[in-house]
Amino acid sequence: MKLYSYFRSSASYRVRIALNLKGMSYDTVPVHLLKHGGEQLSQMYRTLNSDGLVPTMVDDDAVDGQAVLTQSLAILEYLEEIHPAPALLPPAALDRAFVRSIALSIACDIHPLNNLRVLRYLVHELKVDENAKNAWYRHWCESGLAALEVTLARDGRPGKFCFGDTPTLADCCLVPQIFNAQRLKCNLSAMPTVMAIYQNCQQLDAFIKAAPENQPDAEA
Repeated sequence: MKLYSYFRSSASYRVRIALNLKGMSYDTVPVHLLKHGGEQLSQMYRTLNSDGLVPTMVDDDAVDGQAVLTQSLAILEYLEEIHPAPALLPPAALDRAFVRSIALSIACDIHPLNNLRVLRYLVHELKVDENAKNAWYRHWCESGLAALEVTLARDGRPGKFCFGDTPTLADCCLVPQIFNAQRLKCNLSAMPTVMAIYQNCQQLDAFIKAAPENQPDAEA
C-alpha cells in the first residue's frame, strides 16, 4: 500500500488516520504541494491522478491487480470494505448515514472553500491580499464548524467521539479540519462539543501518528 501524501493536506491526513486506526501498514510517497510549482501538477503525478490532487493510494494487493484510488472519502470507504475491523462505520443504516453526514459536511462543505487551489485563485487571479484571504478562510471554516457544533450538541449519538465512544469516519474528517482551523487562528471558542471530541481524538496513537508534524515530509 502506497499513499501519495502531503504532510499538511487535510484529505491525506484523513486517510492516514483511517489506516492507523485499522492497523494497516503503508508507505508514504511525499508530494509537495508548493515546491516546483506544485508537484501534484506535474505530468508524472497526473498520470497517476488526473485531478492533480492528494491523496492518491495505490493498492498492489487489490483483488483485480494494482488499484489506484483517489478522493479521500472514497479511499476511506474502500478501506472499510477491504478491512472491516475495526469498523469506521456503525452497524445500523441510520447511524451510518449520520456518520457519513458529518464527514461530508466537513469534506464537501467546509474544506473545498479553503483548499489550497481556491486560496491560490483568490490571491493570483482575483488579487485578494493576505488579510482578505485569511478572512475568507476563517469565515467559511468558522461558519461550517458552528453548524457542525449544533448538529453534534443536539444529537444523542455523539459520546467521546462524533458517534459514541469509538472513532469513526467522521472523526477522521474532523481532526484535520480543526488542525487547519487552529493553524489559521479561527475562533473555536463557541464550539465546546467539537473541541471536546477533537481533544479525545488527540489522545489516541492512531491520530498522533497521523499528525502533520509526525510525517516524513514534515517541515518546521
